Amino acid sequence: MKPGNYKPQPIDTSAVDMPREVEQLAEVLARNAHEIWAQQRLQDGWRWGEKRDDIHKLHPCLIPYEQLPESEKLYDRAIAMETVKAILGLGFSISRK
Repeated sequence: MKPGNYKPQPIDTSAVDMPREVEQLAEVLARNAHEIWAQQRLQDGWRWGEKRDDIHKLHPCLIPYEQLPESEKLYDRAIAMETVKAILGLGFSISRK
């Protein structure tokens, strides 16, 4: 496949109904996704900076999840929510022990 011909085909989750308690799980997963991302960045030598600078490895989102701009939280939430929806859409169930 030529690089310009790539067409993403995510799992169709449009018919998945999310129970309220699973929506709350998605928020926890969004926070965790940020923590994993930040941990990896820090391990790779990145530091907090007011503006992103790939050369100097500075990033403004190397802060706790609660302090992130809402736009960044929305991105993390969307990824977490779609992951949970994909799990449910593929026929798996999620239950709390």
